[in-house]
Amino acid sequence: MSAYTLPRHLGLLAVGVLAVLASSYLLEPYRLFQAATVAAFLCATAGLTVLTGLNGQLSLGHGALMAVGAYSLALSQRALAERGLTGGGALPISLLAAVLVTTALGAVIGVAAARIRGPYLAGVTLTVAIAVPALTVTFSGVFNGEQGLAVPLAPPPAVLGPYFPYERWQLWLVAAVTLLALLLLTNLVRSRYGRLLRAVRDDEVAAGLAGLPVAGIRVLAFVVSAAAAGLGGALLALLTQNVSPGAFSLALSLSLLTAVVVGGLGRLAGAAWGALLLVALPELTHSLAEALPLTPALAHRMEGNLPLAIFGLTLVLVVIVAPGGVQGHLSRLAQAAWTRLPHRAAPPTT
Repeated sequence: MSAYTLPRHLGLLAVGVLAVLASSYLLEPYRLFQAATVAAFLCATAGLTVLTGLNGQLSLGHGALMAVGAYSLALSQRALAERGLTGGGALPISLLAAVLVTTALGAVIGVAAARIRGPYLAGVTLTVAIAVPALTVTFSGVFNGEQGLAVPLAPPPAVLGPYFPYERWQLWLVAAVTLLALLLLTNLVRSRYGRLLRAVRDDEVAAGLAGLPVAGIRVLAFVVSAAAAGLGGALLALLTQNVSPGAFSLALSLSLLTAVVVGGLGRLAGAAWGALLLVALPELTHSLAEALPLTPALAHRMEGNLPLAIFGLTLVLVVIVAPGGVQGHLSRLAQAAWTRLPHRAAPPTT
């Protein structure tokens, strides 16, 4: 990482903060909630990008890791509320607890992932994706079964005024945490550790012969990715103020993986496109189901299955038309436009 990398990332962070503040006063409450949801999913897709795109490990269980983060936040918030701690200080403690619990689980899975490859790793993470929601139903005394847990959240600070929109406060909270997480991940990607992640992805044998600790790097990638997924799940629970196993099904894990591939595998900017797709696609299918002359039962079934079908179709089209994903295609277009600028095409003066 050069001396200019951190200042450049801090500059981008400042631009992101200004963009969030400006947009929060322009959007209506429902769009504010959607923007906050995109930010929450962005934590998970960015973490999965580090794991799959930069280190080459395939995970089908990141939806379960989001569930662990969400349930950790809910249990922590409820425990703090029972002890009378409901102010603004409770939320950072709960977010930290969610990240720590998910990081610990990610370390356990990462140790196993360091010993297996390809489809075997996918099978292990698939088991996690199925087991975590099932455990929440089995231990209903703790997790309240299918109904899930309510997440108590303090109202906006009184200094913002009595009529401050709650959705705007949620967007500020979620966006602030997400931007901080992105700053950390971006610096990690540009650092020496990011180069180690890519070296192991490109050729594990060569990396091992070069003396790199391949197993440790694989564990590091899984821990970072799990922490980001847990943070994303906690933020999603903060937005919905409820955590239930139905929100973190296997379909979510598959959708997360598809989203990072469609957005642009290995690019953090592609993770943003993937998060946007995760939020926009259900609304698109809902609008499509309403526009078609369908019976209520058929429309309900379409809303449940159509997003996955469109996700799959989009994935196939992207792989054929733009193998680098949305971000890769945009980068190529920008590069082509730059090379066609007059000052680039002009012959050298004599």
